Amino acid sequence: MPDRDAKDRQLDGSRVPSDKLNMTTDQGIRVDDTDNSLRAGTRGPTIMEDFHFREKLTRFDHERIPERVVHARGAGAYGVFQLYEPLGDLTSAAFLNDTSTPTPTFVRFSTVAGSRGSADTVRDVRGFATKFYTTQGNFDLVGNNFPVFFIQDGIKFPDFVHAVKPEPHNEIPQAQSAHDTFWDFVQLQPESLHMIMWLMSDRAIPRSYRMMQGFGVHTFRLVNASGQGTFVKWHWRPVLGTYSLVWDEVLRIQGNDPDYNRRDLWEAIERGAYPEYELCVQLVPESREHDFDFDLLDATKIIPEELVPLRPIGRMTLNRNPQNFFAETEQVAFHTANVVPGIDFTNDPLLQARNFSYLDTQLLRLAGPNFPQIPINRPINEVRNDQRDGFHQHLIHESRTSYAPNSISGGCPAAMDGYRHYQEKVEGHKIRMRSPSFEDHYSQATLFWNSMSNWEKQHIVAAFLFELGHVERKPIKEGVVRHLGQIHPDLATQVAEGLGLPAPAMAQVHAGTSPALSMTDQPQSVATRKIAILMADGTDAAEVTALRETLEGRGAICEVIAPAEGTVGGIRVDRQLGAASSVLYDAVVAADGQALAPLGRAQFFVKEAFKHGKAIGAVGTGRELIEAARLPNFVGVVMGDGIAEKFATAVAGHRFHERDVAAVPA
Repeated sequence: MPDRDAKDRQLDGSRVPSDKLNMTTDQGIRVDDTDNSLRAGTRGPTIMEDFHFREKLTRFDHERIPERVVHARGAGAYGVFQLYEPLGDLTSAAFLNDTSTPTPTFVRFSTVAGSRGSADTVRDVRGFATKFYTTQGNFDLVGNNFPVFFIQDGIKFPDFVHAVKPEPHNEIPQAQSAHDTFWDFVQLQPESLHMIMWLMSDRAIPRSYRMMQGFGVHTFRLVNASGQGTFVKWHWRPVLGTYSLVWDEVLRIQGNDPDYNRRDLWEAIERGAYPEYELCVQLVPESREHDFDFDLLDATKIIPEELVPLRPIGRMTLNRNPQNFFAETEQVAFHTANVVPGIDFTNDPLLQARNFSYLDTQLLRLAGPNFPQIPINRPINEVRNDQRDGFHQHLIHESRTSYAPNSISGGCPAAMDGYRHYQEKVEGHKIRMRSPSFEDHYSQATLFWNSMSNWEKQHIVAAFLFELGHVERKPIKEGVVRHLGQIHPDLATQVAEGLGLPAPAMAQVHAGTSPALSMTDQPQSVATRKIAILMADGTDAAEVTALRETLEGRGAICEVIAPAEGTVGGIRVDRQLGAASSVLYDAVVAADGQALAPLGRAQFFVKEAFKHGKAIGAVGTGRELIEAARLPNFVGVVMGDGIAEKFATAVAGHRFHERDVAAVPA
């Protein structure tokens, strides 16, 4: 018999209720042994009548569902959205007019290209999909962390995805765009160039889902009670600011912790450091639809914030982790066409295609039309309609009718006072052609480049060189470089030189900028930053304790790292040095030098953090470790006693990009 006293105890020490002690089959029949199949004698064949064995193996064989074709790898969290002020002049949507009742939400963050087993920190677009459980039904804001997309028309989506996925002959590379088929698509599809600039920037390698912007990408339409429409672009702004990793750091994180972003989100919520995002809108009256030098319906274009400022309308707080990854995060089904009264579509051809594709996808992944009945997908208001049966029908419909009109059920449910599509006059010949207003593929790519700081431009050039350096076919590289010559001479020249190619013909480019596109001006806080404190037996524990209290008092997370587990100076060690890496932390403090300075691993820890632009502190004899690391300069290095305030400021600044990292000794 099992140790019932031990098994009867829950994590909190209380006894498990008696009705939960016994294992049963799916039919509710108690199981007496789940370790041995029924057999003829102790060494005989298994007997077919063993229904528990058959059920257990059958369920295991069928427990996987198809992963998403794109956005397969994700992480989710529950939250609430709080509106700042009623928006009745813009929309009749109830949740955008009620400031007294928070709207429940579920958010799924994801990478796009990789499979479920890929790493979090690849260079990729990130999904930022939000389900609002409103009193009028579910509204899905299915966005990304870039405000634009690779293509203008959804008919090109299969081509784009096929190109960026692993190459078909060998299924390589996984979760990477650095290969021939993707860049072949880019050089032949110049409408992708604006998105490519975002992808080559540090926006493609976010520090955290908590420090990542989100965008609805498309131009939608708000409709008020009078039927008046207003164009709208949706933006999520993280309260902590928008921050990224650096490329060398990304490569190291993938080996140290492939779940880096997922773990960061989970642990932050478990600690009570709830991620917050401000929902902002860009609003364009219909009378101004054609006032811009780009088309509002073109998903490869932004509306610069200098032309249409962001208007904050509410805040979302993610405050609860899922209980079961598969049931919630994996089975959640988003759909761009899930809108509520007061929110409508535009004629954006990419949006129109998504409105078809998402529903079609869920029918396969979630085995039929009843996937909205899965708990994570259920609206909070009652569902009433005449739709019946199908795979995985969970509801028991008691009505004698399933058609309309009817008299037997009193005419119920009846269609009335529901969603009304925006009335727009549309006419034209059936034609496979895009509007000429979609033809400019370079101006906004140039705007993005012009708006970057020097360090951001350096990182973009380095990203192009890494990606194109993995392309085997020279004509593809030459084709991409020709396009870069149409974006900006500086970009094209540097990339061409790095690839050993001649400089392409250069276009005359505009000098316009949009400062909002750069990540240089962000909110700065030490809150939720992870700080490694390197300690050993010679550490001044009092100095470490004082520093730690200051940092943790401001919301930072400090972890003590030492050569061995246990305690150092009466302080518990969180991780031993051999199992730690600087890339998993935002900053480093050397709190001992006498014991750590001779250790190559400790020196490397400091040098690597310096190379990645992170703040470095030293207290007590920690200076000896800093000196042993032979850093080329002391930019962003804070040493001495009583450094808490100065060091916290350095950490809040995220990185010191002005460091000459090339001079850091190997």
